[in-house]
Amino acid sequence: MARIAFLLLAHKDPDAVVAQAERLTATGDHVAIHFDASAPKGTFRRIHAALRDNPGVAFARRVRCGWGEWSLVQATLNACEAALEAFPGATHFYMLSGDCMPIKSARYARAFLDREDADLIESFDYFESDWIKTGFKEERLVYRHWFNERTQKRRFYAAFALQRRLGITRAVPADLRMMIGSQWWCLRRATLERVMAFRARRPDVMRFFRTTWIPDETFFQTLVRHLVREEEIRPRTPTFLMFSDYGMPVTFYNDQYDLLLSQDFLFARKISPEAMDLKARLGDLWAEERTDFPLSDEGRRLHAFLTSRGRVGRRFAPRFWEREATLGRGRELLLVTCKKWHVAKRLTARIREEAGLPCIDYLFDEEATPLPDLGGIETTLEKRQRHRRAVLRMLFERHGTDRLVICLDPARLDLMQDFQDDRCVTRLLEMECAFTDDYLAGHARRVGLAGEATADETIGRLLPTIRQEIADEGDRIRDAGFAHLHRLRETATDAGNAAELAAFLRCGEDVAGRIVDTRYLFED
Repeated sequence: MARIAFLLLAHKDPDAVVAQAERLTATGDHVAIHFDASAPKGTFRRIHAALRDNPGVAFARRVRCGWGEWSLVQATLNACEAALEAFPGATHFYMLSGDCMPIKSARYARAFLDREDADLIESFDYFESDWIKTGFKEERLVYRHWFNERTQKRRFYAAFALQRRLGITRAVPADLRMMIGSQWWCLRRATLERVMAFRARRPDVMRFFRTTWIPDETFFQTLVRHLVREEEIRPRTPTFLMFSDYGMPVTFYNDQYDLLLSQDFLFARKISPEAMDLKARLGDLWAEERTDFPLSDEGRRLHAFLTSRGRVGRRFAPRFWEREATLGRGRELLLVTCKKWHVAKRLTARIREEAGLPCIDYLFDEEATPLPDLGGIETTLEKRQRHRRAVLRMLFERHGTDRLVICLDPARLDLMQDFQDDRCVTRLLEMECAFTDDYLAGHARRVGLAGEATADETIGRLLPTIRQEIADEGDRIRDAGFAHLHRLRETATDAGNAAELAAFLRCGEDVAGRIVDTRYLFED
């Protein structure tokens, strides 16, 4: 059966470190502790005094740690050395922080590791994956980073700017495929021994990573993938963690005990220091014999649900666009969707004239759409799209109406579905046009698929794809199951189109007839 040596990296709260070590060793596992050398000496002495007689605890050689620095990897390597030497019976080595707590029992965790018989470590291609969302990517590797971005910001960026200006870059070690992932992993003993041996025989690789930015997300991830067969790697972390929209770790509180237990992970990070009840319950859980944990794995979806609506007593206070997040019962939103924007605009111009309804043309697609002053929320497409319902609610109020017509590009199915889910009544009118090759060629140039100098032969190869994409957008709209969907067709009779438009506008067929009788309605 698996025997776990936990590699515990901590820098604060000595009482919590002691409690965590005692809890984990009480069930027969081991702990190698690295406590940041930047912490006061007296703090570490308290930990050492409390645990020095515990045979399941080892202490790693301490280094001063800084976020994003090589020092975090060095601290981990020191903990690995201590654990490998002190615990010859350990089969797995599990990275933990002082903020982690178990969300399963020790018995469950051992059975899980026995069943997997693999290394659990996120390991995704550095350049091809989208693991890095913002900030430096290639720059982390090809430039040397000697300073800490948080504590020596001016030096960090000055050194970076100087290297970039002088064109001083370096190559990634030729035999390594760079990988990236979470620093919270669990490796088998044989794998960790291979990593330590590789470290000893490849000083060139060690020099490379020592000046890499945030190497704790690349060092072990790259070496494990280099040293272990792919089928023996599970590219996942065994620790449940989430990040907010701001890139900060999500903190868990007392009322999230059941949510944490239902996740398909062994530990969770990070638990609030004030969540004493949650810590106590999870601490007791580790020692239980329980192995029945129904897994729903809905944590990330539930968190997104809660933070999008505001959570009582937490940091997420409702914003004005959340308080006004519905267009309102009794209101009617009329959506006109057409790939030929000029055709839709002709229709809405005639609707204004004949039906007297306010119409806004492509406000979520076209920056220059005329809009009244809405307090600044209307100034950019990004703001309009982000606060779409607030924008429409204010437009309803500005026009003093309960019925509003807007135009949307057929590609904006997400907006159509969002409005369909609102409490108001949403009606959708799809305008189906014929597309000549000349029109599609012009469309390709307008959207940047082709330029004025693009050869006719090249454009000719693009046309079938563009035509099919437009057809697919229409199919997706019709497959979405909108409750009130109507269609005007360029190939239909005026009588047929008038009937569809009358149903869409809920107006008389004489009014609808005058609108569709516009002779140039579908012309290019």
